[in-house]
Amino acid sequence: MEKERYRRGAHTVTDFKYHFVWKTKYGYRVLKEDIGLRLRVIIKEICSEHQMDRVKGNIRANHIHILVRGPSHLSLAKMLQYLKGKSSYRLQREFPQLQKKYWGRHLWSRGYFGATVGAVTEEQIKQCIENQ
Repeated sequence: MEKERYRRGAHTVTDFKYHFVWKTKYGYRVLKEDIGLRLRVIIKEICSEHQMDRVKGNIRANHIHILVRGPSHLSLAKMLQYLKGKSSYRLQREFPQLQKKYWGRHLWSRGYFGATVGAVTEEQIKQCIENQ
C-alpha cells in the first residue's frame, strides 16, 4: 500500500521533502560492506523514531544522499542533527574499527547539503540518487 502523499495533522496538511547529502570526515571510504548495510538500517530506525519518512536513499563509500519527508515540527537542521548524530554514535558503538579511524568520535564532516524538493522535481532527485 502506497503512503498518502500529504501528512495530515490536527490543523495542518503538509508535504515537506528534503534532499540531504553529507560525507564522512576526511572523505574516508568507510561506508562499505557491513558498515554500509548497517547504516541503511540505522537511518530507517532514526527516521521512524522521529516521524520522518525515508523516500529514497543511496549510501556511497564516503557520502550519503537521502530524500526525506519530514514533519512540520522539525527543522531541517534538527533532522540532520538526528540523522548524523545518532547514526555516528550507533555505528561507532557497533564497529570498533571506526573508533580507531575517528578517534575524536566524529564520523561525519561538519557540513551538509540540504534542499527542499521544488527547485527541481522529486523525480529528478530520485534519478540523481539512483545514478550515484
